[in-house]
Amino acid sequence: MQRVWPLVAVLVVSGGACGAAPGQQTDLRAAALEGLRRAVSFFRSQVAVHGTYLWQYSEDLALREGEGVASATQGWVQPPGTPSVGEAFLDAYEATGDPFYLDAARETARGLTRGQLQSGGWTYPIEFDPAKRARFAYRDQAAGRGQNASTLDDDTTQAALRFLIRADRALGFKDAVVHDSVRYGIECLLKAQYPNGAWPQRWDKFPEPDKFPVKPAAFPETWPRTWPGNQQYGRFYTLNDNALVTTIQTLLEASRALAAPVPGNDLSNLASRCRTAAEKAGEFLLLAQMPEPQPAWAQQYDFDMHPVWARKFEPPAITGGESQAVLRMLLELYRQTGQAKYLAPIPRALEYLRRSCLPDGRLARFYELRTNRPLYFTRQYELTYDDTDLPTHYAFKVADGTAAIARAFERLKAGSPRTDSSPAPRQPVRPAAPSLAQVKTILAALDDRGRWVEQGRLRYHRAPDQPKRVIRTDTFIRNVKLLSRYLAATQPEALPQPDQTW
Repeated sequence: MQRVWPLVAVLVVSGGACGAAPGQQTDLRAAALEGLRRAVSFFRSQVAVHGTYLWQYSEDLALREGEGVASATQGWVQPPGTPSVGEAFLDAYEATGDPFYLDAARETARGLTRGQLQSGGWTYPIEFDPAKRARFAYRDQAAGRGQNASTLDDDTTQAALRFLIRADRALGFKDAVVHDSVRYGIECLLKAQYPNGAWPQRWDKFPEPDKFPVKPAAFPETWPRTWPGNQQYGRFYTLNDNALVTTIQTLLEASRALAAPVPGNDLSNLASRCRTAAEKAGEFLLLAQMPEPQPAWAQQYDFDMHPVWARKFEPPAITGGESQAVLRMLLELYRQTGQAKYLAPIPRALEYLRRSCLPDGRLARFYELRTNRPLYFTRQYELTYDDTDLPTHYAFKVADGTAAIARAFERLKAGSPRTDSSPAPRQPVRPAAPSLAQVKTILAALDDRGRWVEQGRLRYHRAPDQPKRVIRTDTFIRNVKLLSRYLAATQPEALPQPDQTW
């Protein structure tokens, strides 16, 4: 049963939250505070599994999914799973100052730590069934000898660490379990870095530096036109799905957070190590730029720094997708360090990508080595130059964002570089208020149990099991964040604001 909030129904729609009359704003703010708390209460009490969350649920919570069918004893790490929900709880806490939301974030952080592997990171699910937990080498199980591969795929370990770092700080570094998980996770991530600055897609042990000589990228003499099988490609130097870029982002955030002289922070010694590792990863991006005539990047490189197969639809090739993310990260590294070497690869890469545009203005995800012909796959996963029979689960064409990258490059080049070697602080930003219409719509959609239920289907369940209405975690996150922005922007008196300088 949907409940329309009486406080909301009488309000006059205006263009922005701060433009409402005082009485209207007070009424809507009260409704937003109540609605936010009810929504979070439902998620904590009815949806959570030991503080963790999946991606999608049937309305009755009987059917559950992450990136695949999940059970009632599982949480999910890969966004928009557990860390993403935890970030939303912290947004709510910072917007309201209500310890209820900090407690919710603590529960989520504690649940996430139970999925930390002995290798230091996370894989996609977290299993809480005692018998099934034995299949994983979880850190809180000293005898665990199961699956121990931490993954950087799809921002999994990175998202977990970013949330835990933020939660640790919000908790004043006083929660020993969360604090120790942050320390262990960062130390293991640093140890998993290869000598050239790259990371594997996943790891269960740390590299021996002498076995991995540092060398620049080069074209292979030949490459197989058919997928050679798995070949444990997860060991290789990986840019695929922006794994390295999100790892650098995570390390830069960690260096800012841990460098701050805050009482209880005994991890400041890790700040400079995170910064050094991020810059070393930037060095890898410089090494990984392919030679002319294709001075961009591949998704994955073998230990000879040749582009290499990953999955059966990801051939050795130049990528029009991940190359753009690399360029944005090089700009960010220049902002952080002022070192001109990070700008040097950008002009020739932009020129190459511009001349590689498809007739429709997009870029191919893959360009054949040396010839630069766009590469595609049929639905039977046969490599082809033809784009008429593409699989639908993967973006074989991507938007061209080079114009925006070029503008950012010109702005940075025209400015003065940083000379301070300390982490560049984040500038405090007061969040923009959503419109009254947005807030009212979200509150009106909240039912009498505190749920946002919507029409939809589950992705991984077969037709007989399909519900007609679902609860989506990404909808919950989006709505909680929007209500938090509204509440932060309409505070009648300034609440003590969290330190946003990191």
